[in-house]
Amino acid sequence: MTVSRLGLVVHGGRAEAVEAARAVRAWCEEHAVRCTDIDVWDEGRRRSAQEEVEAAGDPDLIVTLGGDGTFLRGARLAAEHDALVLGVDLGRVGFLTEVSAATVRSALDAVREDRFQIDSRMLLTLRASCRLQVPASMEALMQYGRGPLLPSPQVLPDCQVDAEWGIPLNVTALNDVVLEKLSRDRQVSVGVYVSGRLLASYSADALLVATPTGSTAYSFAAGGPVVSPRADALVFTPVAPHMAFNRSVVTAPDEPIGLRVLERSGQAAVSIDGQVRGVLNPGDWIGVYAAPHRLRAVRLGRMDFYGRLRERMRLTDAPAAVADGTPAPLWSVTTPPPGDLAHLTLLTAPGEQPPTG
Repeated sequence: MTVSRLGLVVHGGRAEAVEAARAVRAWCEEHAVRCTDIDVWDEGRRRSAQEEVEAAGDPDLIVTLGGDGTFLRGARLAAEHDALVLGVDLGRVGFLTEVSAATVRSALDAVREDRFQIDSRMLLTLRASCRLQVPASMEALMQYGRGPLLPSPQVLPDCQVDAEWGIPLNVTALNDVVLEKLSRDRQVSVGVYVSGRLLASYSADALLVATPTGSTAYSFAAGGPVVSPRADALVFTPVAPHMAFNRSVVTAPDEPIGLRVLERSGQAAVSIDGQVRGVLNPGDWIGVYAAPHRLRAVRLGRMDFYGRLRERMRLTDAPAAVADGTPAPLWSVTTPPPGDLAHLTLLTAPGEQPPTG
């Protein structure tokens, strides 16, 4: 792939990220690639994703240096411009980043030499009954220790605005869209709809819609299922609901999930990938559905999602299963698969080559 413009998203509060950024800039200088730091700040004001990309000169590759939070920011920018994104892992419990800081130069060489694959990830977008805005009093409170919030979402151009179907907002989420209570002593009451039909009315701390990528983030912490990032689905998970039914619901990607704040509820905040973007009043609603475009992430090898799950979540084996001290062997995939299994995806042990027919 010809890399002519590279955008750099750096976690400036981590020394190892700053050091890795120097290595990326040096690589860019050696290969005559224009490298621009993508800064979220503009004279004390937070830029929108479109403003950040335009300020960086429309990069065709975005490199993030940090943890999953930094990657989410880079992914938001990449999705805005349909650029590739490469995540360099400097986090602690990350699932999104791809390479270590020590291998960032070789990773960039691999991209330049077309020795990579594109990992296509589902994104979420939404419509709302009203424009999303954060009240000034709430924004002032949330600025403490973190600076101004992201600007209010813009209306998506070239899309029909309709009283019943709502306002299409120019936002994307790689992890989740969350509707959560604002008052400590009052839960949010929400009617949840799937494909336009009422599923149930919830009273809960929060209700969230996640992608398969986001299934291991907030949804997982709330008791939701682990979903392969290769799947296409929406995962609805209630957080601390006051009802007997507290299970997650997994829907098809073409089945939108609607969340309507009920009349006797308190206000609810709308968070997109962990960033508060607006407040809804009783009677307001949002509809969450699969975005028409997808994130394109650089993948340098087969992603061992389940190995990473085992490592990052520190999964242990049942004592009874390993009483003899012998770990369970790998499911052997060292020989070519039989014809009836050729369509399946099987991973290999570290360092092994995948079997071929």
